[in-house]
Amino acid sequence: MECSRSVDPGSLVARYSLEGAPRAAGEGDGQQQQVSVKLKNYQHVLTMAFAVKEINENSQTLPNLTLGFHIYDSYSSARMTYYNTLKLLSTWKRTIPNYSCHKTKKLIALVGGLDSSTSFYMATLTGLYKFPQIAYSVFAPMMNASKFLPFLYRMMPSDIVQYSGIVQLLLHFQWTWVGIIATDDDDGENFVQTLTPLLSQHGICPAIIANIPTLSHYLNYYDLLMHTSPESMLLISSEVNVFVLHANHRTITCIKWLMYMYELLEEYDTKSVNKIWIMTAHWDFSTDLLQKSFDMMFFHGALSFAIHSNELLGFTHFLQELDPHSDNNDRFIQIFWQQAFGCSISSHNEKECTWQEKLSNLPGVVFEMSMTSQSYRIYNAIYVLAYALHDIYKPSPQTRAIFNRHHLDQKPWQINPFLRSITFNNSAGDIVSFNENGELTAGYDILNWVVFPNQTFVRVRVGKMDPQDKELIIKTDNITWRNSFNQLIPSHCFQDPSDADDCFQCPEDHYSNKNKDQCLPKRMNFLSFTEPLGITLLSLAVMLSVITVWVFWIFTMHQNTPIVKANNRDLTYYLLISLLLCFHSTFLFIGKPHTLTCYLRQTTFSIIFSVAISCILAKTVTVVLAFMATKPGSKLKKWIGKKLANFILLGCSLIQVGICVVWLWTFPPFLNFDFHALAEEIVVECKEGSDVMFYCVLGYLSFLAIVSFTVAYFAKKLPDIFNEAKFITFSMLVFCSVWFSFIPSYLSTKGKYMVAVEVFSILASSAGLLGCIFFPKCYIILFQPVLNSKDLLIRKK
Repeated sequence: MECSRSVDPGSLVARYSLEGAPRAAGEGDGQQQQVSVKLKNYQHVLTMAFAVKEINENSQTLPNLTLGFHIYDSYSSARMTYYNTLKLLSTWKRTIPNYSCHKTKKLIALVGGLDSSTSFYMATLTGLYKFPQIAYSVFAPMMNASKFLPFLYRMMPSDIVQYSGIVQLLLHFQWTWVGIIATDDDDGENFVQTLTPLLSQHGICPAIIANIPTLSHYLNYYDLLMHTSPESMLLISSEVNVFVLHANHRTITCIKWLMYMYELLEEYDTKSVNKIWIMTAHWDFSTDLLQKSFDMMFFHGALSFAIHSNELLGFTHFLQELDPHSDNNDRFIQIFWQQAFGCSISSHNEKECTWQEKLSNLPGVVFEMSMTSQSYRIYNAIYVLAYALHDIYKPSPQTRAIFNRHHLDQKPWQINPFLRSITFNNSAGDIVSFNENGELTAGYDILNWVVFPNQTFVRVRVGKMDPQDKELIIKTDNITWRNSFNQLIPSHCFQDPSDADDCFQCPEDHYSNKNKDQCLPKRMNFLSFTEPLGITLLSLAVMLSVITVWVFWIFTMHQNTPIVKANNRDLTYYLLISLLLCFHSTFLFIGKPHTLTCYLRQTTFSIIFSVAISCILAKTVTVVLAFMATKPGSKLKKWIGKKLANFILLGCSLIQVGICVVWLWTFPPFLNFDFHALAEEIVVECKEGSDVMFYCVLGYLSFLAIVSFTVAYFAKKLPDIFNEAKFITFSMLVFCSVWFSFIPSYLSTKGKYMVAVEVFSILASSAGLLGCIFFPKCYIILFQPVLNSKDLLIRKK
């Protein structure tokens, strides 16, 4: 088989460097055991799956193009990083660089890694092939990275902004006697050499500079024990109360071990350590598998920098629906499940996994239900690539000259101009773009970490670092300090006043538990297809649709009989079709709302209903005019016929269409998340955009219904065996009763029950029209055929 030397982009985004995520069996270099596992980094895998799922489900982002991905773990090893990078540049499942034999699996870019050294290792290889690489490591892998690595993009702001923020934070609290802690490697040395002169320039004395040992994934406990005594003594017994941490995962892992070892050896309670920790943006409060039982309370009250992020509300719901058996392509999930919950797939004197365990029950140090800063950067990185591809394949003279929309044959370096100029708003409303150095144009958040004894924690945003003027803004009153630290306490609490030292306000997407000692993520509230109420309404809509189709079939089978031909057979068919669509329109109201369904919900149902009522009005007016035209000298004969009926149908329907167009053009409905309507749930709803336009739509429907009722009422006593005015009168009475009772019911409910009220009103009113108008005719057609004859009609006349 002939292989192509070029790697043809199109459908595959590759990403790796989980830095110690659960290892899938059979991956990597054949090693079968992973000692130090960071379970929390599995969220990075799920974030990529969530982002790709969103993009593929949105036909407007990448139409006719499917985005996929493969994940590799670097294991924080240079050898494994180079090996896996070569695998990405090779043919499928064979490490032969420069050759790719797969037309449907086309590599377009790489996303990674979390560690700066991993990003550098990857870039040295991928840069040779000019593949775009989007890294989310915090610090640059080398000086002048944009010059030597022009195809490397970083999902983080300039490091200069963070260094400036650290200095301003220390000056704000007048902390001029501090310690610096970094790992004993190149990254740690670069951090110390950059920060120390800045501190000295502003009168801040770095009293202690500690280089702690780095830890490999295979921990050497003997060497660590030898380092424990001097280093931990330095952290605990020093007169320095404020420490600045170069908070990559190696630093944090080692500090936790040092504290743990010192507590074991010296019988010292680390909870009493009265230190303030200032963390760099690496910090994510994650814990290795071996440290799950470690006490994290000595980090209570810490401050950290974090690259600006927002909560993506759909992500928590995505995690809640995670099923270990739902995706056979995820080779990490079962390993993660066993290690996180301490269970086994095949029980041998161990607790067996039930697969019903809840991720929300895991401590925050093991796994978070809200998106971390690192995961947020991964999410944005995937969308950067998606929007770049969107710009490439959109129909424009510039892109058509380079690319063929029907055959993806561009080279990877041709994507880079689109990446450099990319600018868009993500689903959380943040602007994503790169500066001239390939760095994210964003600022930093200042977070305060509140830790509870049960290993849960809450991050509270207390300030920010503006990327433009490099000015620090911080709200001191919102910071929760350690109890023994003499500082201001927060002004907003949800706990008892007696516990005011540890109280804080939960984020708006969380709520406090019954004991008021933990913030839990709120559940999504919408009318789901899987809950009993949604299933009931869906079943009812399907049943009524089947009945409508059955009635339509009866009428078509007896279309030449008098009862079907009377009162305009075509209008009868139009009415049945519109009623069928009315039942189907309820499907837009059930399920999780999206922007498109919000646009279609009210407008679709209102237009279809206006067609149905217009059909009824046209049928009634036709009957009235027919009898009036029989009077001698009447000039109404020229109005009788299909032209009048079609004119009424189209005219009345187009007025409603016009109202809906104005509504969508001026104040369209939109997707909204209401955090405050329900205490423990986030209401996902479609807001009308304009209440005036919504009630204009309902008002016009009411006007048509009242006119139809009035005309039918006066026509119900006209002498005709097939006069259906009496049935129309009763049907419109049912219709008006349903919708008049709808308004108070709609306004008095919240969340999914508000949607359920509208769905029930649609089904009930449509069923009323179907039953009152058509069931008497079906009864005559099926059970009294003698009444459905031309002879009887002549005798009656």
